[in-house]
Amino acid sequence: MKPLLLIDVDGPLNPYAAKPQRRPAGYTTHRMRPTGWTEAESRRPLRVWLNPDHGAELLALAGSYELVWATTWKDEANDWIGPHLGLPRLPYIDWPQMHGRAPRGTFWKTQYVLEYAGTREFAWIDDDIREPDREYTDQRHPARALLMRIDERIGLTQPDFDALARWAANGRTVKVT
Repeated sequence: MKPLLLIDVDGPLNPYAAKPQRRPAGYTTHRMRPTGWTEAESRRPLRVWLNPDHGAELLALAGSYELVWATTWKDEANDWIGPHLGLPRLPYIDWPQMHGRAPRGTFWKTQYVLEYAGTREFAWIDDDIREPDREYTDQRHPARALLMRIDERIGLTQPDFDALARWAANGRTVKVT
């Protein structure tokens, strides 16, 4: 069974914290109104920066991983994000509670990521991963796990995709005949 690749949107795919009004190189601007982004909350649609090359990079990793959305966008990532990147509909983590309390100083998603992964190997890309999340995962997850913190000002870079490919390749056992 392939490991999971758990993909956050805001930060890794949408470098939302880059300097305002300065779209990072390679990104295109999209205006979106996902659920919760209503006219009453903001007169302007949500600005999302996406790099179309990320879709091809993620699809290349799909040979080694099962791709899964791990984002507060949940299934809406399939409607608003995936089409701009050329991604098929992906499964997603349906968070039981968002932005709630988390054990031992971890990010609120961490406990649910471990529940979703079960006993499977996984790599997780998110801008909110910190050392307590790595320690918590090391102590509680029975399989290999790679937690990659992505800078929310930069988004995913080629070295990140290369690291994900290497990690997946290093987990495979080679049968010698």
